[in-house]
Amino acid sequence: MIKNRIDLITLGCSKNLVDSERLMGQLAACGYKMHHDPEDPKGEIVIVNTCGFIGDAKEESINTILGLTELKKRRKIGKIYVMGCLSERYREELLAEIPEIDRLYGKFDWKSVLSDLGHAWDENLRSSRYTTTPGHYAYVKISEGCNRMCAYCAIPIITGKLKSRAIEDILDEVKGLVEKGVHEIQLIAQDLTGYGIDRYGRYNIAELVEKIAQTPGVEWLRLHYAYPNDFPLDLLDVMNKYPNICKYLDIALQHAANPVLDRMLRRITKEETAALLAKIREAVPGIHLRTTFMVGFPGETEQDFEELKQFAAEQRFERMGAFAFSEEEGTYAANHYQDDVPADVKQARLDALMEMQQEISLKCQEEKVGKTLRVIIDRQDGEFYVGRTEFDSPEVDPEVLIPIESLPTQALAVDKSLEGHIALKIGKFYDVEITEATPYELMGVLKK
Repeated sequence: MIKNRIDLITLGCSKNLVDSERLMGQLAACGYKMHHDPEDPKGEIVIVNTCGFIGDAKEESINTILGLTELKKRRKIGKIYVMGCLSERYREELLAEIPEIDRLYGKFDWKSVLSDLGHAWDENLRSSRYTTTPGHYAYVKISEGCNRMCAYCAIPIITGKLKSRAIEDILDEVKGLVEKGVHEIQLIAQDLTGYGIDRYGRYNIAELVEKIAQTPGVEWLRLHYAYPNDFPLDLLDVMNKYPNICKYLDIALQHAANPVLDRMLRRITKEETAALLAKIREAVPGIHLRTTFMVGFPGETEQDFEELKQFAAEQRFERMGAFAFSEEEGTYAANHYQDDVPADVKQARLDALMEMQQEISLKCQEEKVGKTLRVIIDRQDGEFYVGRTEFDSPEVDPEVLIPIESLPTQALAVDKSLEGHIALKIGKFYDVEITEATPYELMGVLKK
């Protein structure tokens, strides 16, 4: 155990990561030595920022806490603090089942960590974050909560209704990140396209995105977690207008069969969804769409699933993920439906959907072979530099591998690991000619 050291472990989504980074910035300003996601926790305090969205995420959070209790018994770490979605929802249960937890905070009261340690939360540091991502990109959360109330989702139960941040506050944060060397902004929210309806009385995402795009130093701006119902079409005009807005949109559709969409309370039909996707592709030529589908929702028939597969095949989503339905306490689905699709059927449908998507992904990737794309370099990994195109979000999308041996040589090698080849700079952009493709990777060489 190391005195004055605080380890913070973040589980779940990038929205959780932003909360962790904000807290770490405050703690660092108070003089604590911060470590994020350490392989070997040694802090006098270890904070776990939990996820409570679906069963697998809850299990991971519980197992992480239990693992820390063992380290605590062996005096490898000091106190255990727990915050986030899981503790917001299961506060009493956690305290009863894991008494080794020293302090427990919910989704929104984690700022009390500072006061419990004898410090005050400094609002002047609200735009200062201890960024855990590579220095050239960062996530910016524009709102909390969600008004949609989909039947399967526990997020509104945990986070409450939509709460949009002020445009001025978001712009201040973006400018602060740019000053720290961030070039790529990942804009995130549970419901990105609903932004502003609570604060300004209208969907204001287009205005916000335009102002961020106009901010000097923002070279890439990427949009995550749009909602298809009531989609603000003026956003598409802004996306097409500014070249630094990535031709990329993450829009979770969940399903395509109308009976399932109706039971999910998605308030949109397959036909309306298809029409929206056509408008998006027409308004922003070349856009890559990432979506997520759910299989095994209560009442999903084999016909419903086949309709989903057919829809995905017709739409040819460049990026797609899927997961099996997991019943969540307190949701509309848990209270009104029976989880009647057997686990083995859910898994078989999931496997079939993803197997089909792999073929689609490969064809989409192969279309890039021979083209020159702008690539940002994220890291060096062994014999490769690893980067991404504007069509790829960190950690979830394909990467571009550039063999070091393919780079031009130089007379004097500064880095022996490069064996005389020039070094690419992490966080910088390069023109790369794509030479090979797999479903989830591209190979390329530096354009001469």
